[in-house]
Amino acid sequence: MKRTAAWLVRHALEQIGVRFTFGIPGVHNIELYDELQASDSIEPILVTHEGGAAFMADAVSRSSDRIGVLAVVPAAGLTHAMSGIGEAFLDGIPMLVISGGVRTDMQQGFQLHDVDQQALMRPLTKATYRIESYDEVVDTVYRAYRTAIEGEPGPVYIELPANLQLLTGEVGQLPPFEASVPRPELDAAAVTAAAELLAAASRPGIFVGWGARQVTADISRIAEHLGAPVATTLQGLEAFPADHPLHTGMGFGPSAVPAARKAFRDCDAMLAVGTRFAEICTGSYGAVPPANLVHIDINPGAIGRNHPTAVPIPADARDAVPALAEALLATTPARDAGTLQAAIARDKAAWIEEWLKHDSGGRVNPGHFFAALRSRLDGDAIVVADDGNHTFLTAELMPIYRGGSYLSPTDFNCMGYCVPGCIGAKLAQPERQVVGIVGDGAFLMTGMETVTAARAELGVAWFVFNDGELSQIAQAQQMPYQRKTCTTLGALDYRALAAATGCEFVAIENNDGINAGIDRALEAAGQSRPVIVDVHIDYSKPTQFTRGTVKTNVQRLDTRNKLRIVSRALWRKVRKPKG
Repeated sequence: MKRTAAWLVRHALEQIGVRFTFGIPGVHNIELYDELQASDSIEPILVTHEGGAAFMADAVSRSSDRIGVLAVVPAAGLTHAMSGIGEAFLDGIPMLVISGGVRTDMQQGFQLHDVDQQALMRPLTKATYRIESYDEVVDTVYRAYRTAIEGEPGPVYIELPANLQLLTGEVGQLPPFEASVPRPELDAAAVTAAAELLAAASRPGIFVGWGARQVTADISRIAEHLGAPVATTLQGLEAFPADHPLHTGMGFGPSAVPAARKAFRDCDAMLAVGTRFAEICTGSYGAVPPANLVHIDINPGAIGRNHPTAVPIPADARDAVPALAEALLATTPARDAGTLQAAIARDKAAWIEEWLKHDSGGRVNPGHFFAALRSRLDGDAIVVADDGNHTFLTAELMPIYRGGSYLSPTDFNCMGYCVPGCIGAKLAQPERQVVGIVGDGAFLMTGMETVTAARAELGVAWFVFNDGELSQIAQAQQMPYQRKTCTTLGALDYRALAAATGCEFVAIENNDGINAGIDRALEAAGQSRPVIVDVHIDYSKPTQFTRGTVKTNVQRLDTRNKLRIVSRALWRKVRKPKG
């Protein structure tokens, strides 16, 4: 039979269960978009910028069991999308990236969009493919999908030349789709050794990341049996419920909240699951695990990379963690964690009280805001944050309960994720509440995607933390330098923007307006209307993450440079003009 490559790609995407594609049509993928429009199961979503498309596809993968798919034009469309592709690559998120390509049936040079896309994508993806013939199209899409979800997930790129999309070619029988992918074999001896090491410890602790999100129940069993505190990474905030009495917070070192720092202070053994001990989750590597470390991760390259590991277990957490739980429960007695749980509860309460008592000077106190928002959200609500000071406020003050989800850019640490990320999450999970916490600087990067949400009638509420500056870096400047540089934003009329983009608008100017403002926003979102909420946030109290991470970086310096930076800060503080 004769088919175009565009038809074949559509067929393959339908077989693997793709629900949405994201991008902008152009001359090099016009045939693919025509086929997508004809599909009964795939909905192509038009975006305002391909960077937003990549974040939407990322969020689909993070918030559901379907893979996010990009359908973009070559060259400019692909380079626009690279930030979101890079985020998925470093965060371990599966994605299919499909772009058009220049014609391969022409002799002329200097074609439109003629750049080496394979070279562009190679550092940001697990694999790259270029379709050369009709017979390989379907199998290549299947292979790309399996590569994206196998092992540590990530994005995979497919280049589809325009002429193969436009013209028909002879193809044989279409291959069937095989969904299963192999998982690493579990080393039973390593599981036994891990159980013995953890059982022998006096003060074991547990540190879980994104890779542990599917074994929350077994992590709970292990924690309760060992009487061990549990900390999470930033990306793994949903991997262990914050309302569990052994949950301590994000991180466990100097950049962590008091409940976590105290609970892990004398930790003599650690179980780490689905974490790479990367820079963000360790507060610039300030959190150091004990020598007795059991590390479970599907990526063997992550184990031992930053810390020596006593018992390495390169395996899927879905296999290793239940096996470890069974080994521990079968061979060791349970411990009483009542004293530890009471201490964690006291420290958490004291931390919140400290925030609630902070004088926010007539602006919105973050502690009051997050307490009100949490009380009004469903337990399974999806919370999407961006990159900035608000990220760590969310991590420290907004508990994610069992069944809920937390999405944010992490290791690529790309601003602009939240607005499109909420759109992708809401499309993937239309029955669940989706709210975004986004700084004003990050909102400026992708805020025009609110048009996409309004057109699709998506009930999403974005709480824009508006203080007029890039506060995370401004605070990082202020502490050592005693001044800020290039962090003041231009003014934006959020009410006018909401009207222009078809969104509802709510303003929360101070603590008195928090409850009513959140209620109005969630009510509108519940009626399938996107909402921009202008939150006049107070950032005068730094997060523990900021304080601890700055301190860790200063302490890492040699004596000469440490004295130079500290003395400069003191001198500028003394000489600072008054008034």
